[in-house]
Parts: sequence; C-alpha cells; structure tokens
Amino acid sequence: REPCPWRIVSDCGGAFSMGAIGGGVVHFVKGYRNAPSGQGRKITSAYSACRLRGPMLGGAFAIWGGTFSAIDCTLVQVRQKEDPWNSIVSGAATGALLAVRQGPAAMIGQGVVGGVLLALIEGVGIMMNRYGSMLMAPPEEQEAASPPSPPSPPAPIFGSNSSSSNEKSSGVGGRSFLYN
Repeated sequence: REPCPWRIVSDCGGAFSMGAIGGGVVHFVKGYRNAPSGQGRKITSAYSACRLRGPMLGGAFAIWGGTFSAIDCTLVQVRQKEDPWNSIVSGAATGALLAVRQGPAAMIGQGVVGGVLLALIEGVGIMMNRYGSMLMAPPEEQEAASPPSPPSPPAPIFGSNSSSSNEKSSGVGGRSFLYN
C-alpha cells in the first residue's frame, strides 16, 4: 500500500469511482424502469437519471472512503502498528462521524454498523489468508496440519483385488469389479 498521506487521496478517488460507476448502473436501471412508456423516453430517462444521480453516490462513497482512510492513517501513526483493529475502529468511527447530524442515537447505531461491517470484512480477509497459506504449504506440512484421512474403502463385493488370467475386469464407476 501507499504511504499514509497519499493513501487517503488514493482511497478517496477509488471510492468515488466505485460509487459513480455502481451508482450510474443502478440509477440507469431505475430511470429506465420508472420512465413513461416508449423506448425513446425510457432511454432518455435512464441516461438522465444516470448522469444526475451517479456522481452523487460517487461523492458519498468518496466521503466515506476519505474519512475512513484518514482515521485509519491516524490510528496507524498513533499506535505504531498496522493490524485489523485499526480498520475495525476506523469503520466504527467513520460511521459515527458521518451520522453526527442525526444525533447521538444515530451516531451509536451507525458506529456499531460500521465496526461490525469492517470486522466481518477483516475476518473474511484473515480466513482467506490462512486458507491460502494452507494451500501453498509444502505437502509434508499439509499432512501435519490436516486431519487424519478416513479409513480405506472396503474390499469389492464381487470378487477379489487379485486378478488371474481367466478373470475379466470391468471399470464401472472407477472401480474394478472382477468376475469369473
């Protein structure tokens, strides 16, 4: 990742573009569905809704992303370590800070939502890292980390595993059944 002062600008721009593109698509569909009948009117209404509302949603995303990144960089500087707790606290603080105009009850609610959302995201990231490292481990480490293998399957019902010259084998379902 980029160093902290530039990370704020980068995250703000990335959040704006995600919000503007996603909002443009969503509002294009809504504008098309809510337009009066007629193909020309529907396309015109969809384009107008996309053009007017997409950047508004992009701006909201940029505010959230910039605030989150600024708080995250502040926590990294104060705590002198970069760990998942910084993101979780940043999400909670961002949610609370952006809800300050609605009052203390909304701040608490939005802070909890932001913290829980970021905790889920960080938890999934940690799980994916552990799973990925398990897949990349050498085979001997994988065997030590994996649970014991199940017992071997029972012997075939129709005959034995040893074949003689007068027995024929048929490979049904990946198994060889021997018969006389």
